Amino acid sequence: MHSQTLEGKEEARTRWIFLSIFYCCAIIMAAITFYSLYVSIGEYIKTGRVVIGEVLVNTEFPTQGLAKLVTYLMIVSVVGWYCVTRLGGEKVKDIPPSIKSILQLIVLAIAVIALYEFIYNFIIWSSLITADAMKGIIRLDDLNLPYPNPETPWNLVFATKMSLSAFLISAHGFYIMSKPSSKNTGLK
Repeated sequence: MHSQTLEGKEEARTRWIFLSIFYCCAIIMAAITFYSLYVSIGEYIKTGRVVIGEVLVNTEFPTQGLAKLVTYLMIVSVVGWYCVTRLGGEKVKDIPPSIKSILQLIVLAIAVIALYEFIYNFIIWSSLITADAMKGIIRLDDLNLPYPNPETPWNLVFATKMSLSAFLISAHGFYIMSKPSSKNTGLK
């Protein structure tokens, strides 16, 4: 009886930790998103052009020389997702098998697309860095790709990091939905 009480307290404490971390991640994601939108809209109004993700790549926080906002966004996206799966992992077992199969196929498709995009962006980014280095130019963060719309190019650092996080999240989601039910898939 005493061990059940301790186990219940420990489970509640663990749940509180995951919930707190999730809310911190959500607040950080929202702050980064709003900041990026604010600066991007200002840039678009001033120049008539915007490069997707460039604001996040060019902004280092809290001081110059430390991590870029895109790195924080990538990390809190993956960590926030992990917290969600730990908090609600048991809910997956209640989904009817037919719906679960459809969801697995969708998440698998997203994982394949995200992996392709990550590899594609990384290869393009590496190729452009190499081409610049052969000319004696080193610019890692300023490279962008005018695809799929030449009017709104994507910064390659942003595209590479966010497609990696999308792959990690979707691959983990597929794993969670595909593994057999057990007592340790989530918290009650």
